[in-house]
Amino acid sequence: MLLVCLPLLFLARRAQAWGFFGHRLLNRLAVYTLPPAMVGFYKANIDYLTANATRPDSRRTVVPGEAPKHFLDVDRYGDSAEFKMPRRYADAIARYTEDSLLRHGIVPWNVVTMKNQLTAAFQARDTDRIMRLSADMGHYIADACVPLHTTKNYNGQLTGQRGIHGLWESRLPELLSTDYDLFSGKAQYLDNPSDAIWGAVIRSHAAVDSVLRFEKELTAQYPEDQKFGYEQRGTQTVRTYSREFSRAYHSRLNGQVERQMRYATALIGNFWYTCWVDGGSPDLSKMPRTPSETEKQRLEREAKETAAAPAIAAPGHDE
Repeated sequence: MLLVCLPLLFLARRAQAWGFFGHRLLNRLAVYTLPPAMVGFYKANIDYLTANATRPDSRRTVVPGEAPKHFLDVDRYGDSAEFKMPRRYADAIARYTEDSLLRHGIVPWNVVTMKNQLTAAFQARDTDRIMRLSADMGHYIADACVPLHTTKNYNGQLTGQRGIHGLWESRLPELLSTDYDLFSGKAQYLDNPSDAIWGAVIRSHAAVDSVLRFEKELTAQYPEDQKFGYEQRGTQTVRTYSREFSRAYHSRLNGQVERQMRYATALIGNFWYTCWVDGGSPDLSKMPRTPSETEKQRLEREAKETAAAPAIAAPGHDE
């Protein structure tokens, strides 16, 4: 979750909800929400789930079709669109066209698709696919829990607040998460997974106004040299939001980031558990406990290919 100079930070990282640190923490915490029949298997793979929680962001600018899976700009579709948009992707395509959907994000539909894929992986007793899909699904669910992933003003660029995305999703957890209460209880079965992920989008979008308004109010009270400061990161001195301003913003939000992280943790666990139940509740103790050598090699190959691939123009949430 290292921060770099502000212009680069806001350009390169604004779409990475929670930052690398947050995504890894959320996947890790979600493991402990699982019931006894699942938790041993997931704990055996907790390092895999943690390390690979950020893989979707690594693919975002190099894999065509990846970027829209991380967000949904509901305000592109009119007032209260989050309540009115079709829950079935085919119905949404019929109403808006797929080009429009991909331009403005598809995160809730993508999570439902992944729910079906993970359920099938449990039915097939496929450890590699279970772990791969669990790690990725956790990432997208967490993305849906970030308010600025539900608006066209995703980085405050339309209101003179450029950089607010990194402040909300990276800077505050970086400074304050050790004091957060992220205990979310035991995973619950989701009778309607589609409603659950759309509920996350609705909840997130309802917070957009306060996310933007409180930052603007505070900015009016802080001179530039008090709003920002310099910190040493390794061998670099970087410019970032000051600790004083960040803590004041956290106070104005009244624990909003903490609540959203706790909510995301529970929702990830709920989806994993629901997929296991719908996949026939297989006995995970009789399955391989860790990814195969083939999976490890595939991950290494993917990492090398991603690092070497040229960046592509990603629709939406890009500048």
